Amino acid sequence: MRKQQNMFRMAIIFGTLLLMLAMAFLARPVFVSAVGGPIYIPFVIRGYNPQTADYVVIGWNDLGMHCYDRDYSTAAVLPPYNNLFAQVIKRGDPPQVVTSGITVEYSFPKNTYSVGKTNFWDYAEKLFGVALAPNVGLAGKGMSGQMDAKGNHFVAEGVPVTEFSDANPNPPDYYQMAKMVAKDTSGKVLAITDVVAPISSEMRCDVCHNQPSPTNFRMNILQKHDEEELTSLAAQAQAGNPVLCANCHADPALGMTGNPELPSLSAAMHSKHAEETTNCYSCHPGPLTLCLRDVMSQKFGMTCNDCHVGGMTALGQENRTPWVDLPRCGNCHASQFAENQGTLYKLSTGHGGLYCESCHNSTHAILTSREANDNAQSLALQGYAGTIQECTVCHLTRPASGGPHQ
Repeated sequence: MRKQQNMFRMAIIFGTLLLMLAMAFLARPVFVSAVGGPIYIPFVIRGYNPQTADYVVIGWNDLGMHCYDRDYSTAAVLPPYNNLFAQVIKRGDPPQVVTSGITVEYSFPKNTYSVGKTNFWDYAEKLFGVALAPNVGLAGKGMSGQMDAKGNHFVAEGVPVTEFSDANPNPPDYYQMAKMVAKDTSGKVLAITDVVAPISSEMRCDVCHNQPSPTNFRMNILQKHDEEELTSLAAQAQAGNPVLCANCHADPALGMTGNPELPSLSAAMHSKHAEETTNCYSCHPGPLTLCLRDVMSQKFGMTCNDCHVGGMTALGQENRTPWVDLPRCGNCHASQFAENQGTLYKLSTGHGGLYCESCHNSTHAILTSREANDNAQSLALQGYAGTIQECTVCHLTRPASGGPHQ
């Protein structure tokens, strides 16, 4: 009996050693989430340490959530269209943001295709007038590829990612992870990071538009539109020509001007539904996605209306330009924390030419986030979740004075 117990103990010790050796070989850092829940553990190249490498790549998504329609056979509001950004910093005193002699590749290791997860490609030509190759989005980007260098950053626009991972599509994962790899001209890997590409098709129109069937709420929307606006959209869809809302109602998100005599899509939607609900999650993205997950909501209890003052009524004003007339950090925070003059938060830059979102993350996901995936990048770069604020992420030594907001 004692001999068997000793053999059992030896087996446990040997197994533990093998596991430790495997983890060391693969260089998979293990992080404990500061906000609870599962943590995304990125795969990195053996020997690469983001905290000591000569280069750092910092990535982000421009919005806290991208929404799209999963079914395009009847009507469409938005295509699958996610935007990824990155900046590469050569560490030093001072550090330098670089784009020349550098490439940045992106991929979704756990989400490599979208065809079949949505029927977008079956109807893209009828809706948007372009014939697309499978898994290629409206801006020409696929589910992996090379980001474009623009100014002091890299961008991949219109990546058609869905919330359904390859191996485990159910339940949906609204916080998909993109991998970014910076390389020099010889192909040598300089830096790696993992960032969230938030995406949801949950839009819960079916809660109210559930006739004649909740499985085709889009047809019910078209029928209601026909009844109240004397249009013939339902017949158009039934004839095999799905309706794109932005053809008539301007939508700056798509760059479509619509009919200037009609309200924008945002104004029409918000004003029409203001009498139905005051809960933003009733429509976008939905009560399961819960995209507001940032430090302000989690730590200070802020809600959508704390920033979007006036709620549905204000958003429904026809003189408002959607995606342009947005809440501003400077409305509440001191001037040193405000956006650049006349510039949206997602396009503003600050310390060393870095984008605000590179350190703070995107709107609705300002660090520290409720979602562990959002925190993976800052954990890898500085060892803890939250705003990227450790000077030595980019500097070789901590400067004696100064700082991003000083």
